[in-house]
Amino acid sequence: MSPQQPGGRHLVHSHAKEGDVPGTVDLTAKEGDDTGYGQALYPVPAEDPNDPLQWSNTRKSLILVVCSLYSFLSNSALLGPSVYIGIYAEEFGIDANTASNLVSYANLAFGFGSLVLVPAYHKFGRRPVMLLSLLTYCAGLLACSQVTTYGGLMAARVIHGFGSSVCEALPVQLVNDIFFLHERGKRLGYYTVCLCFGATGPLYAGYMLAGGYSWRLFFYVEFAFGCALFILAFFVVEETLYHRVPRTEAALDSSSSQNGEKGSSEAHAVAAESSSDAVAYVPPRKTFLQTLKFWGAYDKDTEYFLMMARSFTYYLVPHVLWVVTTYGIYIGLGALTFNYTFPLKITAPPYNWTQTNSGLIAVGSFLGYLLAIPFTTTSDRLAAHLTRRNNGIREAEMRLGAMLPVMLLGPAGLIVYGFSAQRDLHWVGYFAGVAMTNFCSYFYFTFTLAYAIDSYTANISEMLIAMNLGKQAISFGMGLDLLDWVLQHGYAVMIAGVFCAILLANNLALIVFMVWGKKIRRFMATTWLARVHRASVREIATH
Repeated sequence: MSPQQPGGRHLVHSHAKEGDVPGTVDLTAKEGDDTGYGQALYPVPAEDPNDPLQWSNTRKSLILVVCSLYSFLSNSALLGPSVYIGIYAEEFGIDANTASNLVSYANLAFGFGSLVLVPAYHKFGRRPVMLLSLLTYCAGLLACSQVTTYGGLMAARVIHGFGSSVCEALPVQLVNDIFFLHERGKRLGYYTVCLCFGATGPLYAGYMLAGGYSWRLFFYVEFAFGCALFILAFFVVEETLYHRVPRTEAALDSSSSQNGEKGSSEAHAVAAESSSDAVAYVPPRKTFLQTLKFWGAYDKDTEYFLMMARSFTYYLVPHVLWVVTTYGIYIGLGALTFNYTFPLKITAPPYNWTQTNSGLIAVGSFLGYLLAIPFTTTSDRLAAHLTRRNNGIREAEMRLGAMLPVMLLGPAGLIVYGFSAQRDLHWVGYFAGVAMTNFCSYFYFTFTLAYAIDSYTANISEMLIAMNLGKQAISFGMGLDLLDWVLQHGYAVMIAGVFCAILLANNLALIVFMVWGKKIRRFMATTWLARVHRASVREIATH
């Protein structure tokens, strides 16, 4: 029988175990195991109430809500000013393509900040880095509201983009820290909802022009919400860095117990020898005041700069590379292509909309994501069903079938949007194209990410660095000279042609991973790359 923590709350117990190939897990439930969808829970938690996997659902959900709200705010702040491109061009005496760099370079900083902040939260803890990130984000927003030059605004945009960059990696890291395998698709889906709804930032930015404070009002509002979120995060987001060890090791060597604070004696359940019987000791749960501490999670064994360098090796892992291209392409389309081109098209003849209404394209994004939300749990439920049919053996690819129905929808949306812009068709065509593309993107954002984490469980933090750097670099490349490309080649050629072909190729990779995904995982497990990652492992999702 699984022990209980002081106070009587049940501690979760499981006998799930990883197979010989990363991404293959035996979820056969044994007597006394807690289950999800009728299958044993994985990763296997320590018998310690301070293990994040043992926390209450309320505590876990609050942490996810805070991180998801941060993702929403930071993305809306990043993309909202795209409706001001024409205003910036006029105010600072620059062309529209140069003005669009205020979004493109902030977007690049948003990705490359992960190279600094992700190793930092791995070495110093999730909580202090998140709080510092929020402070930097707020400082950058405040500066944006006060500057009077193009260079000053660019610097302030880069600061708040860099500061908030951790919000792309942290929710994924926390899902890995505090939730079980059978919950990942759903929980990552909730985060993805907020990430995607951040694309509606231009809608709010456009209507704030009517507030009488020009474009600066948008940054004042974002700053206020950022400060409120900092206060909420301070009281809600507990440190989730926890060095979990297998129970067999804990029983043999009680001195190896730790709770994310190296050498702490209250970390894990340890075996205390008493005559011929071993009695499990369960430490008490931290008090609320103890959870507010933002120091003590320092990991002296984490090699900060080597971790930064090693993250680039993950581009050689096919599963990770697919996430990078998926996010990069869809962000480049949804966040930049649509937001750059729509305001310029819709404020010119034959439409002649006002600048205030130029952010309404976000309604198309909102509808696309909103219609996709009911499908958030489909990959978890499909994988659970296929696991039962496979005698309790879970394969990472089992969730991928949930993406098949939308595989061609995104490219079709680009064709609709591109030809609507090229031929000045009814404005409904723009909204339909955006909604179709973003409905598809929600599936690909959520389930490719869950698949990569399922497939390659070692050193998640380094994987997230690679993902964030890569996707922001791709989206930056797509948006940097986008307006010049469109003016030179036309909307149909660039959006319905080039970008559509790129997205179609990326989406069709789904078939490759569904058919050959396990063979790829098995091959990767035998390469020098796998040996490098195993030798350097500091965190692993398997025990």
